[in-house]
Amino acid sequence: MASSLIFFSLLILSPLLLHQPHFSSANVHRTSHLKSQLLPQISLFQVTPPTQFFEVTKPVDLPSTRPCSHLVLRHDFGYTYGKPPVFADYTPPSNCPSNDFGKIVLEWKATCIGRQFDRIFGVWLGGVELLRSCTAEPTASGIVWSVEKDITRYYSLLMTNQTLAVFLGNVVDSTYTGVYHVNLTIHFYPVEKKSDDVHGSKFENLVSGHHTWADLILPISRNLPLNDGLWFDIKNSMETQLKEFKIPQNTYRAVLEVYVSFHENDEFWYSNLPNDYIAENGLSDTPGNGPFREIVVSLDGMVVGAIWPFTVIYTGGINPLLWRPISGIGSFNLPSYEIEITPFLGEILDGKIHTIGFNVTNALNVWFVDANLHLWLDKHSSKTEGELLKHISLPLVLSQVSDFEGLDGTFLTTASRNVLSIGKVKSSFGTILTHSIQNIYYSNSIVMQNDGNTQIVNQTIHFNDTVLVKMPLADVYSIKSEKKFPLFLYSGYLDQGNGDYVLSTDFTLGFEEKKSSKVVGFELSKSHLNNLQNGEGKMIVENGLIVHATGSTQQVYNYEDGNVCYFRNVSSLNYKIVYDEVRKKCSKLEQMPLDFGSSDSVFFKSKSFSSI
Repeated sequence: MASSLIFFSLLILSPLLLHQPHFSSANVHRTSHLKSQLLPQISLFQVTPPTQFFEVTKPVDLPSTRPCSHLVLRHDFGYTYGKPPVFADYTPPSNCPSNDFGKIVLEWKATCIGRQFDRIFGVWLGGVELLRSCTAEPTASGIVWSVEKDITRYYSLLMTNQTLAVFLGNVVDSTYTGVYHVNLTIHFYPVEKKSDDVHGSKFENLVSGHHTWADLILPISRNLPLNDGLWFDIKNSMETQLKEFKIPQNTYRAVLEVYVSFHENDEFWYSNLPNDYIAENGLSDTPGNGPFREIVVSLDGMVVGAIWPFTVIYTGGINPLLWRPISGIGSFNLPSYEIEITPFLGEILDGKIHTIGFNVTNALNVWFVDANLHLWLDKHSSKTEGELLKHISLPLVLSQVSDFEGLDGTFLTTASRNVLSIGKVKSSFGTILTHSIQNIYYSNSIVMQNDGNTQIVNQTIHFNDTVLVKMPLADVYSIKSEKKFPLFLYSGYLDQGNGDYVLSTDFTLGFEEKKSSKVVGFELSKSHLNNLQNGEGKMIVENGLIVHATGSTQQVYNYEDGNVCYFRNVSSLNYKIVYDEVRKKCSKLEQMPLDFGSSDSVFFKSKSFSSI
């Protein structure tokens, strides 16, 4: 992202670059480079009091109990680029009347004033990543922003003494003056009543193992010493990063939670052009390898799943004016992705060391990837036994069709991947049979027009996961997640002559997710999130100076799970909120349909288990 040394070096070049924008095609990378050069001028536009920047999201559902709050870190991140993370000793809270917590929330709160790039940062506890985020870009009069994340799923880790690590690489000099002043607090909310405790009979433990926190979380991250974050750096498609681990022999469920972010030449990977187009047009400084990327996850060399990431746009991306004060979807709290590896327990319950590997298809420098391995332990047994019954990981199906002449052309990329894994675990609960299914589909269309000065990107990712579990004394338990990531992006450069030009951007970005869980024919939960953002920006540059700049963003966020409904419709124009409607209760007419259609037919029915 713009925090990289490559991007930073562009900013300290001669101001003559503003008069002669040498780009052969107005792809998103190059317009971002130019807008980064204009960042000092953009920063000076804001003269109002400090602004509250925010990402639109549903507030964390909290118990009515009063929290015990624990300030775990206070630090000013200034000259931290290329330096080790900041470390602090963490101990569980000792000032709470109860040690039984119903909700645990991490709060990142920061202020900054001056000029600065967007910076990626991470928070780890005992090597386990709790938060991946991007800083807001400050203004001359200052900003403040906060991130509240539900981290209850890390309960077992938070109850032990650990080392906290925070990495935020920042550069401060005479031009880029912003220092990030950070407070990191964890709020512990006691349960409202004893009946909220999920621990009970063996069967209750078994069911709860599929919707509450793990007993143990192992970090699949880099080891010390290091001079940047605890994530792995993946610089090209030939590089595979490996981490050794060993699990307790009484594990009965395992889920891998993966964190991903993309930077430098792959910050806008979805707009990258094919290598033959770049070569034939002599575009040596244009990122290539086409627009398709996936993170392939392996266990002892065997592919166990893949991640096709959501297209997070960081706060300095494409046009910084778009993200003030409304930040891009996922930019303040990047999503993590889960892969159910319970079917593979039979391969790793031997008490020996095994490896998890990460590879990024078509990667360019650089991707940051790490993971957390969540493990559920059989407290009534010292050893479980597992067996992998079936594993089908079909090769990636990738199609790329190009039709171009000179700098203009069209490029269509489609892809699909399917992974099926079936395994069983013998435990004190009885034999547990688990199906894990991934079906992923991708489509990307890029159009280059006006001698490559206009780029139009249309992309959609369908990311579907299903876990089916045959449990003792119960019918099939299922967990289903269906995600859709639509993206439209228009980026245009218009040469006005004499070094004057106009930069125009339009975008639509969406994150839609349907989730459900069922057991014994009874629906435990069902939710639907529809989060859609669109905006447009324009800059007019004359004689190397911005003479006109606008940025407007509009977002509609709609969430419902049967018990909670949260709706927000908000719009901004040039740093100011011009419309904001929030509703926490929805009428029947406003509720979104939660019908998952006939998608069940794609997956295994309960009768499938009888044939195993």
